[in-house]
Amino acid sequence: MHLFVSAPPTIAPVDIVRKLKRISANEIFKGFPKLKQSKFWGSGLWSRGYYIGTAGTVSAEIIQKYIQNQKFV
Repeated sequence: MHLFVSAPPTIAPVDIVRKLKRISANEIFKGFPKLKQSKFWGSGLWSRGYYIGTAGTVSAEIIQKYIQNQKFV
């Protein structure tokens, strides 16, 4: 999953990741409750790890094109 997120420097990237994982897992399990019971009993949906990169001098347009060109496996 690729996300392009902009946040103020006062918010730690790890807090953004935690919130995104928590909200998305809650919504997925709310929509598919049997999934949690049969596949994820007691464990989380997301792995513990994540990767965060900064845009630096790359434009937002280039990042968006990169994300759009990723292939689904």
